[in-house]
Amino acid sequence: MFFRYETFSRETILNIMDILEKITQLRLERHWSEYQLAEKSGLTQSTISSWYRKNMIPSIPSLIKICDAFGITISQFFLEDKSKAVLLNTNQLELLDAAAKLDTEQYNALLHFLQTL
Repeated sequence: MFFRYETFSRETILNIMDILEKITQLRLERHWSEYQLAEKSGLTQSTISSWYRKNMIPSIPSLIKICDAFGITISQFFLEDKSKAVLLNTNQLELLDAAAKLDTEQYNALLHFLQTL
């Protein structure tokens, strides 16, 4: 699904352009062509090119594929202040995943244990 600029206000159009500029910035930081981004994201190069050529923005599922290709989350994509980004390593992600499965009493016990270390 695509959205045409004509259906949005001027302010929204600026935000759309920010999205396309962000995709371009992330792609160029990696020295990727549109073709390489297409390969890594599983999208077609014509789809990516059409966003720029036809005044369209990517759908959320397409944007998620783009973010996956860049190795970032969708929230990291939209984060304006990079200094506030919190990157987690595999061990931290595993710990958070395990903690999310605990009931309240178990979670509080784990939190207390960690605070005493």
